[in-house]
Amino acid sequence: MQVLECKHYVDAKSQNCRGVYDGTEIHEASATWVHLTRHDADVSFYAPDVKQLHVIDHSLGQPAEGETRNVLVESARISRGNISPLTELAVENHDAVVFPGGFGAAKNLCTFAVDGSKAKDRKSGS
Repeated sequence: MQVLECKHYVDAKSQNCRGVYDGTEIHEASATWVHLTRHDADVSFYAPDVKQLHVIDHSLGQPAEGETRNVLVESARISRGNISPLTELAVENHDAVVFPGGFGAAKNLCTFAVDGSKAKDRKSGS
């Protein structure tokens, strides 16, 4: 994104904030947000309102059996509650879209983590 004197409208999509193995990598998301706001960007956060594929216990590096979480609810931790469902994103209102790192996109936005090259969008199935 080129920084100009005018305000930029940037969409930061979060796959949830739990961590690198099951969501957005929190350091990358935070650093991106700080950088954009220091350059006068107006940042909006969006995340899918879906159940997380699985929850990882980051102290063990393994799935946490019996736990479920909602991606939108977990993503609100990074955005401090200022977040909207991904279905409300109107791309024509933004100059850029940012996907912070982490494996959440492969698990929570699509089925790549399970299906590889035959992945589908989790919402539409296509």
